[in-house]
Amino acid sequence: MILLTEEQQMIRDMAAGFLSDKASVDAFRAQRNAGQSGDTSINNEMAEMGWFGMLTSEDAGGVDMGAQAAGLVAEEMGRNLTTSPFLSSAVMSAAALRVANETEWAGKVASGEAVVALAMDEHIKHRPDMVGTKAEASGNGFVLRGTKRFVGDGGAADRLIVTAMTDDGLGLFLIDPATDGVTVDPVKTVDNRNAANLTLDNVQVDGSALLAKGDIAEEALGTALRVGRSVGAAELVGVSKEAADRTVAYLKERKQFGVTLSQFQALQHRAADLYTQIQTTESVIAAALKAIDEGRDDAERLSRVAKAKASKTANLAVREAVQMHGGIGMTDDLDIGLFMKKARACGEYLGDATCHAEWLLRERGV
Repeated sequence: MILLTEEQQMIRDMAAGFLSDKASVDAFRAQRNAGQSGDTSINNEMAEMGWFGMLTSEDAGGVDMGAQAAGLVAEEMGRNLTTSPFLSSAVMSAAALRVANETEWAGKVASGEAVVALAMDEHIKHRPDMVGTKAEASGNGFVLRGTKRFVGDGGAADRLIVTAMTDDGLGLFLIDPATDGVTVDPVKTVDNRNAANLTLDNVQVDGSALLAKGDIAEEALGTALRVGRSVGAAELVGVSKEAADRTVAYLKERKQFGVTLSQFQALQHRAADLYTQIQTTESVIAAALKAIDEGRDDAERLSRVAKAKASKTANLAVREAVQMHGGIGMTDDLDIGLFMKKARACGEYLGDATCHAEWLLRERGV
């Protein structure tokens, strides 16, 4: 178990209490059954508590509490299957806006006034380094052409941060989705996230749309991805913990051959192994989040280790949950199936375990 400071414990307790009351698993199930992609009415309440400004400086209207605080909130969101633009807008986009020194929209994100989504992937698998979208200089602005896939919360975004190649290297552009030539196609994911595919067909923007280019754009995108992976990993460990807790509770109640399932040694060993995997994952995530807050050079590597480990652990947790619940675990009568869908979707988002393992091997020259 990770030791928390008094302030961190307060953040975790506040998040746990609020989400279990306002954005619980039952609320998620109701939204899903109604074909809704989340309850936007609670976003303002989250913003009032400072959650949407955790990665935004105080000068820009945020609370500047850092990645570790954001990870605590994300973990509780994972436990409750909460659908929110927190990760995409308040974490990733906010981090990119901060590096690019864009304070107006950073402040709007922090206050809950706007959702800003980061559009960087163009392929089925996560490869933000493979940018085919072009931004050609035109007058005092640019013309953008290209496509983006699986833009997290892109279906309800007020602005989009789009990666595109310019004559000076990578560029980040802040684009209104209502601009002529921009087509946003909503994509319903298995975890009910409000994603979208994006098409840019000769989109004309003026020079002010360029947030950053060259080295600054690379830094902004890299920062957003590092913190996104780590906070996303925290959400996954929340999924793992809740699935494990529900499974252990079931084993203590369910009887077979006159004894509770928790007395079977084989199941005890499997539950103990899962507990160990979750604790190890939590430690890696904590190390990654701390490295980000401290601006350390190993933050990139740790963020990838955290995301890879969290994806594998969540996959193990939900598979064990389904198997230990037996046949009923495969039905929608239990919430376990919802956690399995969440683990699958979050595991793929921002790269799965294989994606980051391959990067780590390439870094080591293997």
